[in-house]
Amino acid sequence: MHRRHQAVSLQQATQDSPAFARLAELVRESSDRLKAVQPLLPESLRAAVKAGPLDGANWCLLVDSNAAAAKVRQLLPALQSHLRSKGWEVNSIRLKVQMTRVAF
Repeated sequence: MHRRHQAVSLQQATQDSPAFARLAELVRESSDRLKAVQPLLPESLRAAVKAGPLDGANWCLLVDSNAAAAKVRQLLPALQSHLRSKGWEVNSIRLKVQMTRVAF
């Protein structure tokens, strides 16, 4: 059996695979949630917060440092309330610190 290997675009791969399509949908929804709450974050924190994994009504935000996580943690009730007002079901928002590694 002869197989041809052809490159496919990411969009085509997500359309052809239900698993990839679901993953792309989750990534898009996580990004949309972050866009919705960014105005509630102090401008100095916005670059330190990234959209993370989404698992049903539980969402994770990735933050650059422990200091940023401490500040964002204080805002979590307001972020959850804002997301609910926009129609998203949110039971919890987790924070995960992702320290960037410095190469020597």
